[in-house]
Amino acid sequence: MIDWRLAATVANGVASAQATPDGAAFTALAAPAAESERLVAAYTGLVAELPVPRAEAVTRPQWIDSNLTSLRSVLEPAADRLGDRLGPLRGPVGAAVGALLAAEAGVVAGLLSTRVLGQYEFPVLEPDVPARLLFVAPNLAHAAGTLEAEPEALLKWVALHEITHALQFGGVAWLRPHLGALLREILSGLDVDPRGMMRRPGLGDLGELVEAVRSGGVAGLVLGPERRGQLERVQAVMAVLEGYAEHVMDAVGMELIPDLPRLRSALERRRRDRSGLLRLLEKLLGFDLKLRQYEQGKAWCDAVVARAGMSALNRVWDGPEQIPTLAELDDAPAWLARVMPRAA
Repeated sequence: MIDWRLAATVANGVASAQATPDGAAFTALAAPAAESERLVAAYTGLVAELPVPRAEAVTRPQWIDSNLTSLRSVLEPAADRLGDRLGPLRGPVGAAVGALLAAEAGVVAGLLSTRVLGQYEFPVLEPDVPARLLFVAPNLAHAAGTLEAEPEALLKWVALHEITHALQFGGVAWLRPHLGALLREILSGLDVDPRGMMRRPGLGDLGELVEAVRSGGVAGLVLGPERRGQLERVQAVMAVLEGYAEHVMDAVGMELIPDLPRLRSALERRRRDRSGLLRLLEKLLGFDLKLRQYEQGKAWCDAVVARAGMSALNRVWDGPEQIPTLAELDDAPAWLARVMPRAA
C-alpha cells in the first residue's frame, strides 16, 4: 500500500534543496577504516566473528535508497493491517493514506540524508541481510567546513565511531537478534489511524509537510501505552550502543587527533539529529529518543571505565540481561553492584 517510489522521490527532493558539497576528499576510506578497526579492537577487546563490512563512500541519494529499503520491511506490516481493517474502503482510502505515509517517510529520510556523517547500516528485522558501513561524503565535506576541521581528522574520528558499531554487532552474537526482537515487539502494537493521517498537509504542500514532520513525527502512527516498557528497553540498548561508541571514539581519538576537545565541542553543537534507520524510525513513530539519553550513555560508559576499567564495561555484552535499566544509566555503581559486586 505504501508507494516507496514516491517516498524516494520526496526524499531526494528534500535532500536536493540543500547545497551538496564536493565530497571527493572523503572517498578514500580503506586506510582510515582499517586503522580504526585495529585501534578500536585493541582498546575494547571486541573481535568481529565476520569481517567488518567494506567502508563505502555514498551520496545522499544512495543513503536514502539504502535506508528506505530497510524501512520498508518495518512499515509494510502496519500498512497491511490498516488495509485489512478498511475492508471495502481499502482501495481509495488506503491509496491516499499510503501516499501520505510514503511522502512523510520520504521527508524524514530526506532531512536525515543531509545530516548523517557515517552509519553502520542493516535491516533491523532481517538478521541475515549483510550490514553495510556507509560514509556520506558530501555531509562529511559540509561538516569539515562548518566545524573548521581537518578532513583527515574528522574522517578518522567518525570512522572510530562507526567501526565501534561494526565490532559491537559483529562481535556480540546476541545483539542484533535481540534488538530486532525488541523492535518487533514494539511494532506489533503499531497501528495506522487514517483520520490522523488525513489531518496532515497534502502532497501538494511539501513545505508544510516538511515542517509538520520536523516538529511532530508522522501523525496517525500509534503506539499504545502498554508498549512503554518495551520502548524503555530499546532506549536503554540504544543509549549503551551510542554511549559506548562515543566513549571509544574519544578514548582512542585522544592520541590520534590533536584538537579532539575542540572538535568534540563543535560536533556537539551540530549534533541535534542522529543517524541511521533507528533514528528514522524514532522520528516517524514520534518517540524521539532525546539527545540527553545519548549523552547519558556516554557518561555512564565513562563512569564505569573510570571506576572499574574497560573489562567491566564489556560485561554489558555478556547477555541481554546485562544491559542497564534507564535508572542504572544514571547510577553506574548500581549497575556494577548488580553485575560485578566486587567491582562496585
